[in-house]
Amino acid sequence: MAKKIAKVIKAQARGGQANPAPPLGPVLGQAGVDINGFCTKFNAKTKDRMGQIVPIVITVYEDRSFTFELKQPPAASMILEKAKIQKGSGEPNKNKVGSISRADLRAIAQIKLPDLNTNDVEQAMKIIEGTARNMGVTVD
Repeated sequence: MAKKIAKVIKAQARGGQANPAPPLGPVLGQAGVDINGFCTKFNAKTKDRMGQIVPIVITVYEDRSFTFELKQPPAASMILEKAKIQKGSGEPNKNKVGSISRADLRAIAQIKLPDLNTNDVEQAMKIIEGTARNMGVTVD
């Protein structure tokens, strides 16, 4: 018999650096999850993504056991990394803060493809390009 799901939690943590401190600790504590156990498993699984923001979907069962699924880093953080800037523009229509190449755009789209609602790389590139435009980053 399958376990009954009590809660599904969506969160973000830095790869290899999860700890019981806020914001992750309180969210897991309210769901009754073993926080240290989660942090240990998460850090072991994300050693190769050290420092990157990693979205997580945590499924908590009624017996307080859990499973988690790792997603790809947010498109915005990958765009910032490729454009070598700290943050996006406050007024993206007026102030452009950086640019990325079409090759960078394609690379980001291929990484994000499993998390997007398309199977076509060209469509994924359009989605990522829209994100870049909303951040004040131009695509050359």
